[in-house]
Amino acid sequence: MMAIANKILQKYKDTPGALLPVLHAVQNEVGYIPENIIGPIADGLNLSRAEVHGVVSFYHYFRTTPPGKHVIQLCRAEACQAMGGRKLEQHIKKYLSVDYHETTQDGLFSLEPVYCLGNCACTPSMLIDDEIHGRVTETEFDEIISGLRSDAGDRR
Repeated sequence: MMAIANKILQKYKDTPGALLPVLHAVQNEVGYIPENIIGPIADGLNLSRAEVHGVVSFYHYFRTTPPGKHVIQLCRAEACQAMGGRKLEQHIKKYLSVDYHETTQDGLFSLEPVYCLGNCACTPSMLIDDEIHGRVTETEFDEIISGLRSDAGDRR
């Protein structure tokens, strides 16, 4: 973990406002921002641990725990909310037994809010890994998740 942090710090340490690029690079590399990497990032950028932690905790994008195998980003923008997004959100949370920023017990799915996917003409929308889904119904969601579980060998 420290080797990854050092490599990333070397790349960005002289960049003005380097903290956000460093945090993005760490999360892209590791999948989340581990607690034990905050100190080295702070030291490498001449910041306090509180400053780094404050940025990590402020932005919803950053995770402090490992994500599931599949990350579900559910759009919470106004267009999606107006077209059934709240009902879909309730269904997803119940179906997966998680809330936002949580991962299912089997480690397969993490649920994250996102505030626009740019798919407003096809609401409600969600992004699973790198695939966008529009006009998502509860039944369609269940089918997508069932397929992903089958691919993982989990037949719930």
